[in-house]
Amino acid sequence: MGAKDAKAREFLSNNERFADLFNYYLFEGRQVIRPEDLEERDTAEVLSLYGRNRKEIQKQKWRDLLKHAIIKATKTTVFVLLGIENQSDIHYAMPVKNIIYDGMNYGTQVVEAARKHRKDKDYGSEAEFLSGFRKEDKLTPVITLTVYWGADEWDAPRSLHEMLAVSDLHILKYVEDYHLHLIVPNEITDFGRLRTSLREVLEIIKASDDRKKMQEVLSGNPRFKSLENEAVSAINVFTGLKVPLNKKERKTDMCKAWEEQRRIGKVEDIMDLLEEIGEPSSALEKLIMEQTDLEVLSRWLKYAAKAESIEAFEKAAGLIADV
Repeated sequence: MGAKDAKAREFLSNNERFADLFNYYLFEGRQVIRPEDLEERDTAEVLSLYGRNRKEIQKQKWRDLLKHAIIKATKTTVFVLLGIENQSDIHYAMPVKNIIYDGMNYGTQVVEAARKHRKDKDYGSEAEFLSGFRKEDKLTPVITLTVYWGADEWDAPRSLHEMLAVSDLHILKYVEDYHLHLIVPNEITDFGRLRTSLREVLEIIKASDDRKKMQEVLSGNPRFKSLENEAVSAINVFTGLKVPLNKKERKTDMCKAWEEQRRIGKVEDIMDLLEEIGEPSSALEKLIMEQTDLEVLSRWLKYAAKAESIEAFEKAAGLIADV
């Protein structure tokens, strides 16, 4: 498992964030699924099949996350299995991948029902015995949500029909479709419906390729001034940023950290350019390293890009580096 996949699994294993994600997707942000009503389930999907000569064959797949949920959306209580598949990269066969997970889960439910009926010897007819499933038995519905942790657009199929080499509508109406339930940061416009730090992580991912947009996101949400370290750590992994964590407070000021990241980036760019045209003195390097004004650093960066010598840079920037 890669670092991004491991981080995604760790981040969403938290019941508050898990519930937040499904409330956003299923109920437009209404707090229907409660964290305390979620119960961890084994992520291994194991299905026993029978081949020739009734020989048992076992198939096994591992989901990222699977939880049993009690949902009180209406006057009735609904029991559902909620699964999450994390994608750090775009997967062009995702509908089929999720079909297999869901199908194996339903198959396992049937097998478990048959095992219980054999033990209890409560089959009502020969047909029920052969089915391993009684007429009144019901399955627990499975909803699988795919979360893409990248900043790019999702250009892969979102349904089984999109993957088929057939476009004839008459034929397709006889082929059952499977639609992908998908979260893509680039497509989210209503981040306010997310209640946990999942909001900030997805917001930053969406803006990560655009510095101006990143600045707008950070200044537009006061929660970034005191963001829990688990979220900051996730942001670092998913975006490649290197925001230092405030381990003492267990929360980090992302706005301040972002400004420092920008400052360091400009300083490094200036030094790289100067080293291409000469050897900066230690005094000049100290002046540049200690500069905290981003506007000044931006000007110096332009001068460094145009200068043909260290002296020309110093003259343009109005710097006098005492040696």
